[in-house]
Amino acid sequence: MRHSPRRSQVALVDSNDRSRAVTWGLVCAAGSAIAFSAKAIFVKLAYAAAPIDAITLLALRMAYAAPCYAVLLWWSGRGRPRWQPHALVRVVALGMLGYYLASLLDFMGLVYVSAALERMVLFLYPTMVVVIGAALQRRPISRAELWALLLSYAGIGAMMWHDLTVSDDAGATLLGCALVFASAVSYAIYLVGAQSLIAGVGSVRFTSAAILVSSACVGLQFAATRPLAQLAAPASVQLLALAMGLLSTVLPTLLLGAAIKRIGSSRTALVGSMGPVATIGLAAMLLDEPVSLLELLGAGLVLAGVVLVSRPVRAASAGGSDAPAAADTSATPDRDRVRDSARSSSPSRS
Repeated sequence: MRHSPRRSQVALVDSNDRSRAVTWGLVCAAGSAIAFSAKAIFVKLAYAAAPIDAITLLALRMAYAAPCYAVLLWWSGRGRPRWQPHALVRVVALGMLGYYLASLLDFMGLVYVSAALERMVLFLYPTMVVVIGAALQRRPISRAELWALLLSYAGIGAMMWHDLTVSDDAGATLLGCALVFASAVSYAIYLVGAQSLIAGVGSVRFTSAAILVSSACVGLQFAATRPLAQLAAPASVQLLALAMGLLSTVLPTLLLGAAIKRIGSSRTALVGSMGPVATIGLAAMLLDEPVSLLELLGAGLVLAGVVLVSRPVRAASAGGSDAPAAADTSATPDRDRVRDSARSSSPSRS
């Protein structure tokens, strides 16, 4: 049976459109991963530029990001029903846990550890989601999940050993790792708790509301513990806080959503694995942080563990669900899609 030239031309146009969509999806995913990773670099540069504490820097970051999320909250809520009281209570609780507490702990940890180590410890949160999911469902951790945990935490151990050997204060390095690890745990709990709520209200609306809750918490803590004049930081710090708020928070949120729309969350999550590697490169170039073979080995082990813990999810999603690398491997297809929203809506991983 012959195909008409017109039908062939239409098929060629559709193929070209799909190819362009995939290309732009990959570009958006890579841009999002790099922008997310640059946050740690901006924080370290701000600490080096002027004497400033974590809560003041976090307050400046949220002050620049919050107006954008207020617009996104209004835009995403058009035509939707009003918030139910139970949903409001949950979004307040999750906003305080997943963005306020996680961000505060992360900023405090960056005072003591390198940007590269911070990003790798933070990147453990997918393995924590697996452990939390197994505990809640009262199921044993699978062999693949166990290997993923062993690889990931062995990698963090190698990177910590590298930092301890070059640090003048081993206690400070351990404290920084503990703070960032607590940040990752906080964010993992947030992801698990946010799944069903995101399904009901939408990812952009939920995330915008959660970040505005976090912004309010940061503002209240700053007002209670710092003089208002402390926000008048030097221009260099203001520019870095602006970059954190827009380039490493709002922009990657939008890019991540665009990427998932074009190439799905599995491929987006896979491209997102380049984020910690990007942090190591940026830290070496902009912060003069040393990069050793031990550190690269540790980073490779962490990435291998995260990819391994994602494999069962991607295999299970072949029938229609498109689950991200951070998902719980026991999730059903519907819950996988909810978790996609949770991953796609996280603006900066704190």
